[in-house]
Amino acid sequence: MAHPDRFLLRVDLAAETVSREPIPERWLDRYVGGKGLGARYLYDELEPGTDPLGPDNALLFVVGPLTGRAPGEPRYAAITKSPLTGAFLDSYSGGEFAGALADALSDCLGVLITGRADEPMALTIEDGTATLEPTDTWGTDAAATAEAFEGQVACIGPAGENRVNYATIAADGGDHHAGRGGAGAVMGAKRLKAVVARGAPPEEDSDLREVYEERFADDETGRWQAASETLESVDFADAVGALATRGWQENRFEGTSGIGIEAARAASTGREREGSIPGGFEVSTEEGESVPRGATQMTLGAGLGIDEFDAVAALGARCDRLGIDVISAGNAVAWAIRASDAGIIDRDLDFGDEAAARKLLSEIATRGTQLGDALADGVEEAGRTFGGEDFVPAIKGMELPAYDPRAAPSMALAYATSDRGGCHRRARPIEDEPFSTWSDEERVRRVIEEQDRRSVLWSLIVDDFVGESFADLGAAWLSELGYECSPAELATLGERVWTLTRLFNVREGLDRGADRVPEALTRPAGDEAIDPVAFEDLLDRYYAERGWDERGRPTADTLERLGLDGLDRGDAI
Repeated sequence: MAHPDRFLLRVDLAAETVSREPIPERWLDRYVGGKGLGARYLYDELEPGTDPLGPDNALLFVVGPLTGRAPGEPRYAAITKSPLTGAFLDSYSGGEFAGALADALSDCLGVLITGRADEPMALTIEDGTATLEPTDTWGTDAAATAEAFEGQVACIGPAGENRVNYATIAADGGDHHAGRGGAGAVMGAKRLKAVVARGAPPEEDSDLREVYEERFADDETGRWQAASETLESVDFADAVGALATRGWQENRFEGTSGIGIEAARAASTGREREGSIPGGFEVSTEEGESVPRGATQMTLGAGLGIDEFDAVAALGARCDRLGIDVISAGNAVAWAIRASDAGIIDRDLDFGDEAAARKLLSEIATRGTQLGDALADGVEEAGRTFGGEDFVPAIKGMELPAYDPRAAPSMALAYATSDRGGCHRRARPIEDEPFSTWSDEERVRRVIEEQDRRSVLWSLIVDDFVGESFADLGAAWLSELGYECSPAELATLGERVWTLTRLFNVREGLDRGADRVPEALTRPAGDEAIDPVAFEDLLDRYYAERGWDERGRPTADTLERLGLDGLDRGDAI
């Protein structure tokens, strides 16, 4: 695959040095940028067993050749080893910072950060290089931190400073987040408070932008996003019986109308971005201006039994400013309410109590109480400390989003095999399976196709919703930028990247035993439950189709076919 020359910035916080190096040509050939390139660097840089919160962990801010060019918001990837899961982590964020970062990096595709600073630092990227300087913003929230710098800012709030295992990297004053898995905690451990990008979004003069934009606008997903962004997810999940409610005890929420899309439209003061692909709905809350997403309403609303839109939006805004992932945080509060009901913690908590939830969120972000400190490590750790391990489901340590997979076995497979833990963004077959009668073969095929496709899109980097209209996986656009690759080669790229992240996880000891269905999902919500025996059969089919062995390790033949031969396939574990 032909490609332009590209470079990487390398930052050592301990030595306070910045260097610039060419990206190996073979890596550009095989991974292009974004997720793929970041995964290759992470695999190469880290020794197995590296402490995610130690100085030897690497944190990458990576863009792709289509960052700022593709329709919709520009996006970047934060890639590291997760303190929540101990697994590979890629987390994506859109908005103005991502566009500015792509411009500020110039002919670089990313910055790789190692070490730990002696004092809080800010990293400024401009004109293809970077500088480090101390900052006095430690202790401020995401909104105040963004205001303290000239340029676009990605930063941590109190949750990152206190190394909450699901702390986010907040951009644009807290409107956008690299959310899941704790990349913000890695920044906090490194004493890196902020990354400042001084640039402007790339100006795309290609006729292809208009072509792709029109395709997406005409696509079913494009029409849905223009009308509702992700906020209609709560209405959809409730309608199909897949809305995890009151700590995963029910699958429908009687208060959906109070927190769903119509309530959002009524409360909205506008869209955060206009045009044929508009952004999310802006609303005013007592915490300040906010842009609630579907995950906010599902996890902090239905998940906590709160049926007032303003109250849920305010909880989301609190999470945004603290720099804490709304999905994991909402699940943590739900776990605490169930633990209170069961009498295993001494705390008066109830579903529907927004004030108590708000207080507990602050305790988690600051680790200010024994309960907050335990929940800051994740619900699995809290369960091991207090009991109640099966109240809230998690996979590889990551709490599940509120799409309840008991309504669709394919979604259980997608969660279990996700490379970063319980994540709905790798594959969302739950959008289709409730309306179909799928065989196990179809379930496996759909999950694999979506996982591979999104691995391509996130290597370019393109938002996965906008990418629905990329029938050629972006091959035509890449050709205009000096890359020579066919749709078939890009499809192989997706499989290669997915297999590489699997190798990283297997090397960390995460094989079949980590691809499990949590016990909570084997109990019914409504009429549905996951059958553990049937799930194991489904997992066998998935491994076979992937070319992995019965333990979930890619075979030598698979590695050779994908150009990954020579990498460790986990034979020692």
